[in-house]
Parts: sequence; structure tokens; C-alpha cells
Amino acid sequence: MVQMAGICLCLGAAFWFGFFATEAAAQVKRPDEVRADLPKAYASYLKQFDTYDVVLESPKDEPEWWAGAPSVLRDANGVFWMAARMRTADAPRGLRGYEIQIHKSEDGIHFDLARLLKREDVPIQGFERPALLQDPKSGQYKLYGCGPWGPDSEWTIIKFDDADKPTEFVPSTAHLVIAPRPKRYERDIRPDGYKDPVIIFAQGMYHGYVIGTMRRTERIYHFQSPDGEHWEPVGNYFDSIMDLDGWHNFYVRPASVVPMEFGYFFFYEGSNVEWYDPVYNMGTGVAFTFDLHTIQELTIQGLLAISSTPSEHFHLLRYSHWMRVDGELWVYAEVVKPNDSHEIRLYRLKR
Repeated sequence: MVQMAGICLCLGAAFWFGFFATEAAAQVKRPDEVRADLPKAYASYLKQFDTYDVVLESPKDEPEWWAGAPSVLRDANGVFWMAARMRTADAPRGLRGYEIQIHKSEDGIHFDLARLLKREDVPIQGFERPALLQDPKSGQYKLYGCGPWGPDSEWTIIKFDDADKPTEFVPSTAHLVIAPRPKRYERDIRPDGYKDPVIIFAQGMYHGYVIGTMRRTERIYHFQSPDGEHWEPVGNYFDSIMDLDGWHNFYVRPASVVPMEFGYFFFYEGSNVEWYDPVYNMGTGVAFTFDLHTIQELTIQGLLAISSTPSEHFHLLRYSHWMRVDGELWVYAEVVKPNDSHEIRLYRLKR
């Protein structure tokens, strides 16, 4: 009787293990299934992401080696400057960004390396997305980054001292500008890290959109500053400006802000609980805002853009920077290749 009970127990365990394994596998959508789910209403726009220029290749054409997280500006002389994060496979996840590169281009397509900022020269354990912009008053250039500021630190937003040229940023001048606030009491639940700044000067203020982590989820938080140095949250410190909902029910993160004749396009990225590794596997959508804080989502039905060259598991098109250039909308983005390396691509969207 005991032997029979043991056999039944083993068979039952095997059944439930197989059941849950099958259910778990069924929940992970392949890139082709994600593409098939894209709204038909967006089809003509999605097709524009099939054509692109590679503007920065991966440091190695191998899995987990990434060039990405672009931030781009065009100066008064028409010269393009791009800051990008380079990422190695040979480090713990979360600490793989080993340098920020500054590139220069006359046409926005063909870039040449102009400056390196290495993590050991800051020093910092690792970089993620930088933000590069020009002060409209002084004409100086500003460069922001992010990473753990000190041993066992939470992720924070850092800033390098302003420079007269994008080639003159000094790594050792990096300093903290946005960090999590201390807990008010032991069980206080507040954003416990910030990363990947998207920064714009508009309506007389600097506006910073950052990824904030809370209970290991990622949402969008909005800060503003009169000078780019001293930042305060807009609205409630605990509230994100977009929800985890719909196709972005796992993560939602800021991507880019584009001023229009009235209002602003607000591009964002997100991931879904049914996708493979939704911590990294991002797609891109678009919203609109009048006041830079109240976000009206436009791509409610589904994604606007994913990679046209997916790997076996990943379809990501993330860290996109959108800008208006000579009557076109240009999109610089970090995009996955079939071998799971990432490169920066430029999409030139026409009317």
C-alpha cells in the first residue's frame, strides 16, 4: 500500500510538473507571434521600420555584446552628436555598460568616434543610457548618465560638468543629481532606483523622465529643474506617469520627447508578461502630452515598432531617440540582431 501511494504521488507530481511546464511555455510568445499580434491599423507605419541605416555596430558581433541607448542632438552648425552606451557580455547583468562614446557626424548617418568616457575613470560600476543636450542659454553641452553611485548603491542619475564641446566632457566631474529619497519609515514603499534619463528643455524648464524601480517593476517618473542640476519630482513623488497596463503590463519606460507645433509626442517603450525575458525584450509605442506630465497614450491597441531582424527569442527595439530633421522624423534606436547582439540603427520616417 505504501509503495502504491508512492507511485501515485510520483505520477501526480510528474503530471503537474508537465502541466505547468506546458502552460509556462505557452505563455512565452515568439517574436513572430508578437509581430502577428500587432494592430493592423499600424501596419503601414510598422513597415517603415524595415528600412534602416546602421550607424553604430556592436563592439563584437556576438551575443550579449551591445551598442545602444543613443541620445542625439544637432547643433547650430548642423553637426550631429550622439552619445551611446557600449555593453560587454563579460560582466554581471546590470553592470555591463563599460563606456559612453560620443560620436560626431556631418549627415546624421555616418558617425566617427570623438570621445570616450570609461567607467573606471568616473569611477562607477557600470553605465546605462546617457542623455546629451545643449543648454539653450549658455550654449554649453550637458551630459547625463546613470549607474550605481558607490558600492552596493541604488541606481541613480549622474551628470558630468558642462562642456563647451561634446568632446570635452571630463569623466571625473560626474556627480549625483537624482537619487531615491530615504524611507520615511521601515515599511515605506518608494522608488528605490532611477536610470536611463530622457531630458528635454521645454516651457522654460528642464524636464527629466527616468525609469524608476519600485518592488522590482519599472515605471516612468517625471522630474523638473530650472538649471539641469537641481531636480524635484513633478506631482506625487510615488506616482509614475504611465501605468503597467495593456501590452506594457510588465514594464513601461520613457524613450523620447518630440516638440510639435502644439504639444509633444511622448515615445515610450514597454514589455508584456507573455514575452520572453520581458526585463530586456522591449517594444516601442507613442503617446501625446500638452503639459509634459499628463500622458495620453495613442498606441493603446499594441506596439508601434519592434525589430525587423529578431533573434530566436528577442524582438526588441528600445532606447529610441526621435527627432525632426529636414521635414522627416528620424529615429535612432538600439535594435536586436538575429545573433542576439545589438546595434544602433537610424530609421528615416517620411510623411
